[in-house]
Amino acid sequence: MIDNLALGLSHGLMMLAAFLLLKRPDLDREPSPHDTPEKPDTKTRPGA
Repeated sequence: MIDNLALGLSHGLMMLAAFLLLKRPDLDREPSPHDTPEKPDTKTRPGA
């Protein structure tokens, strides 16, 4: 028999991951071909 705690924990973590992924703001944005690409921030990169 499957342990209910293990089943609940695994499903709860999957629900948490799905919820956090769906709340990301970049899911609602689709870049246009006319948009300029963002420049990487060279100040925060190590070794730059």
